Amino acid sequence: MNREEKTELLGLLNDVFNKAGSVVLAEYKGITVAEADALRNKIREAGASIRVTKNRIARLAVKDTNFAPLADLFKGPIIMAYADDPISACKACVEFAKENEKLVIVGGALTDKVLTINDIKQLASIPSMDELRAKLIGLLQAPAAKMARVFKAYSEKEAA
Repeated sequence: MNREEKTELLGLLNDVFNKAGSVVLAEYKGITVAEADALRNKIREAGASIRVTKNRIARLAVKDTNFAPLADLFKGPIIMAYADDPISACKACVEFAKENEKLVIVGGALTDKVLTINDIKQLASIPSMDELRAKLIGLLQAPAAKMARVFKAYSEKEAA
């Protein structure tokens, strides 16, 4: 990698850190190519992005961002999952780590807070926005549906 490529990568990573809402870092030592593809697909399906990069450049890129405390975690083979929302990257990484013990989550951060491994697991347990919307719609529809059933039963009873 020449100097121009490193400068371009530094700018790209700095842009990622400035725009991301959450970042999860994990060690991926020993993961096969097929497992890495499965991880990439899982993270993309969750609406997040994933990147493997040079640790030295990542430490430089994270320097003047909200994620600066993560600089010490860029050691060894690190994979970086990031997303605009705080949940999707956490959820995808935790789910994959449950299936494959070779992926070890080492830490992460939200825009203003460093996350421990337990914090990441708690965020991963939060339902997605689609699930929350479905639950809310179900809660809103339930009283009306019950009333409709009562009125229908009453009208059928009157007719009989």
